[in-house]
Amino acid sequence: MTQPEIIDRIRGYVTENFLYMRQGVEFADTDSLLGRGIIDSMGIGELVVFVQDEFAILVDDGEITEENFGTVESIGQFVFGKREAHLAA
Repeated sequence: MTQPEIIDRIRGYVTENFLYMRQGVEFADTDSLLGRGIIDSMGIGELVVFVQDEFAILVDDGEITEENFGTVESIGQFVFGKREAHLAA
């Protein structure tokens, strides 16, 4: 799975699960999910569970950071990197 495909799946999940009551809200892949009010701290937990289930990776507590889970793009990069590291091992 390519990084753009991963980003598309994450974007779809965020839109479907966090913006279903706010039709028409648009956001860029580089927008802060927390900063824009798209998700809250509980949403981050849901997003982590989705990422683990959808992409068959394990996310350590220390990896749940703004750097890794702040934007759709950063989540995509994080997931892609974890998957690549797993495949290389």
